[in-house]
Amino acid sequence: MRETAYAKINLALHVRRRRDDGYHELETLFAFVDDGDILSARTAAHDELRVSGEFAPQLTDSFGNIAAKALSKLPRTGGILINLEKRLPVAAGLGGGSADAGAVFRIVRELHGLPDDWMKRAAALGADVPACVESVTCVGRGTGTDLEPVENDLAGTPVLLVNPRVPLSTGPVFDAWASSGDGQDRGALPDGSASEIAREGRNDLEAPAISLCPPIGDVLAALRETGASLVRMSGSGATCFALYDDRKALTEAAEALAVNQPDWWQMQGRLR
Repeated sequence: MRETAYAKINLALHVRRRRDDGYHELETLFAFVDDGDILSARTAAHDELRVSGEFAPQLTDSFGNIAAKALSKLPRTGGILINLEKRLPVAAGLGGGSADAGAVFRIVRELHGLPDDWMKRAAALGADVPACVESVTCVGRGTGTDLEPVENDLAGTPVLLVNPRVPLSTGPVFDAWASSGDGQDRGALPDGSASEIAREGRNDLEAPAISLCPPIGDVLAALRETGASLVRMSGSGATCFALYDDRKALTEAAEALAVNQPDWWQMQGRLR
């Protein structure tokens, strides 16, 4: 079997009230790009995960890898050998690990079926994992695990992902948001279709992420000069995305960035 672990982006991300457990309520619009990490799988005597690809060296703990944990969370008979081609940068706001776990769930579903409580098992792995299992545009609330359908009028939209090749962990970004003057509830996610929510929404973590990783600001500025219809940081960074009205505009933007910023990572695709 072959599965794509679709790159996750947050078209909008609103941080709301602080919960009793220390986490903050989130409201986000999840969307997924039609490209990402690649997983190939086959039945085997026992479970095994092999990792290759550009960003494989950053995954040094094979036992702590979320894709391996996903395998261990799903009961079945027989093992599965998975080869993971790591094409998405790590700690990049793209839900790369969560996307890998979501792809593992789809592989197991195809081969053996999933248990009735698969959603609970997915949430135990990470807040983004339940959304990544189906990898369709939706609204996430709570810690991001309470999912709601949304009118997806952005399907097929050309999207460019750009990362300055600087890893940025989520925890410090939330800490910076909480300790900054901007660490307050600025209001709910707007209602409407995916395009309306994306256009009228925001990413509350953008400013604190830039304070920790200034190159994010450079990426956003460069993307805004390409004529994109929407430019924003995804998740807690450091990846940023730009949406375009047509593929030609995206291609021209990507080519220009490759010349002007050859060290930046980028991926082209369309929203699912």
